[in-house]
Amino acid sequence: MTVPATASASSSAPDSRQRFVRIAYDDPLGAPLLDDLEREYDERYGDVHEQPARTEILRYPPEAFAAPTGAFIHLLEDEEPISGGAFMRFDESTAEFKRIWTHSDHLGRGLASRVLAELEAEALRLGYTQVYLTTGPRQPEAVRLYLKNGYTPLFDSTLEAEEIGIHGFTKDLTSLGEIDKTAG
Repeated sequence: MTVPATASASSSAPDSRQRFVRIAYDDPLGAPLLDDLEREYDERYGDVHEQPARTEILRYPPEAFAAPTGAFIHLLEDEEPISGGAFMRFDESTAEFKRIWTHSDHLGRGLASRVLAELEAEALRLGYTQVYLTTGPRQPEAVRLYLKNGYTPLFDSTLEAEEIGIHGFTKDLTSLGEIDKTAG
């Protein structure tokens, strides 16, 4: 089921053909992005992972990414999903962001930063004050994205990416200011 996004400063799209929606993790509307993410994970990590990327993508039940403790958000353009991301409860005050992805046909447009801002706003609305997320050693563009958007690395950035392994990040959402938690 597709649910329209709540109005917020981060969800106002500069392109009138774009809008954010909240959907169920297993909604068919999300399949194109998850399929593209699976393809990318298999290309980057297929030589080192014993299981296909689909196993990781389906690791959590759809309910983990559903309100009131999670969300699966997509940015649509002309009603087609072009970027998105999800979060679930990590602990009482922390949302864990997952599956942040821009379809390969739409890279280089700043969409992932917009998705991060929308996820952060939704996490704040649901009462979270912190974000935790991880990315793999073969995703330098993800590392750059998180650093550019104010995330603090939980690893020694002087080490080589493969030596670090999983790259953890955190962000304090309280510095983003108050939002209307009653919206939507």
